[in-house]
Amino acid sequence: MFLRKIATATALVGLMGSAAYAADCGPEGQSIRILASDFPAIHAVAGAAEANCGGAAAEFNTNHTTEARSIMNAALTPNPSEYTSVILANSTLTQLMNDGLVRPLNDLVEKYKDSIPPNLLITIDGNVMAVAFMANSQHLFSRKDILEQAGVDGIPATYEEVIEAAEKIRAAGIMEHPIAMNLQTGWNVGEVFNMIYLGHGGEFFEPGSAEPSINNEKGVAALETMKALVEYAHPDHLTHASNETQGLWESGQAALAVMWGSRGAPILDDEGSTEEVTSNTVLSAAPTVGGGSIPAATLWWDGITIASNVSDEEAEATFAALISALNPEMVAANNDDAVWLLEGFKPGPAAAGVAATVQGGAKPYPMIPQMGLLHAALGSELTDFLKGDESAEQALADVESAYRTSAKEAGFLE
Repeated sequence: MFLRKIATATALVGLMGSAAYAADCGPEGQSIRILASDFPAIHAVAGAAEANCGGAAAEFNTNHTTEARSIMNAALTPNPSEYTSVILANSTLTQLMNDGLVRPLNDLVEKYKDSIPPNLLITIDGNVMAVAFMANSQHLFSRKDILEQAGVDGIPATYEEVIEAAEKIRAAGIMEHPIAMNLQTGWNVGEVFNMIYLGHGGEFFEPGSAEPSINNEKGVAALETMKALVEYAHPDHLTHASNETQGLWESGQAALAVMWGSRGAPILDDEGSTEEVTSNTVLSAAPTVGGGSIPAATLWWDGITIASNVSDEEAEATFAALISALNPEMVAANNDDAVWLLEGFKPGPAAAGVAATVQGGAKPYPMIPQMGLLHAALGSELTDFLKGDESAEQALADVESAYRTSAKEAGFLE
């Protein structure tokens, strides 16, 4: 898979094709309007783009929000659309492509090719649909001091070892709820199932079709793993996304967490936490599960797209501004904020967990059109099981039923 190649080549070797940096900002006097997620690496890219090209634009606005995924389709549907660009990831690209809301970038890539290494191009059916700039993945965060205090030997390498370590921490009276995970009802709880299901060796669809294939032995095993984990999670775990789990960690209220690699730098820095927490935090590969050999995680890229429903001039100005940000100077100033797929990146402690997860052979998040519908069904149907209100088999049957309904409406199933 493409992500596997670029993440391995860049995150582990730290080397990629060189690109000549020049702040060519394209047509002047245009409106540049960016929708993006809210984490440090994305702030770095958007901020550099504005610093380079904001002066040449009539306006330069960026909306950093944790709701980007849920509002992007509606925001890009009008003509002209509310935003000229969405900075997004694997799954959200297909979400927008399904509705024809992002444009092929072949002509813009050709015009600005001197500033874009070819191995950053996300090409689908011959069209460049995005330009990637960073890799990301979930992985394990551990408090080595608390593990030692509880008599745990080393950093857990499997989910079974994570659960065993959590029990020892609780039994020792150190923490009642030592595990933190992004289990917020909706997208996050669906993604936890995805990564654990992949770790069990599961396949989401019947081969060559859009027919779901999760209500099986591996799906049940994945849910049982999730249920065992939440026994040691904060009581409010169904409301916790990345900001909440990072807050638990930095305040010393968790000893084992599965969080995104992009949270590594803010957790390891000297802001918002204590020396006791930061100095004892270890970043390692996502755990394996159920006797599997690969980390139970999904590999991601984040990248730039351009809206379909904007003028060609706005499209080019937005593209040029964002591409101008992908340079060694931006990387040097924000090196530890991401596993950058850009010239000048030097992997440091914050990248250790993502790098180890890539090395372990974790699978990329599936970039297939119907995956977003299955993910949404998982996010809406799994919480009853986690609350103890229904069986694993019933929860998975509910997921497949909800997915089939939306897949038929979208034309993926008859």
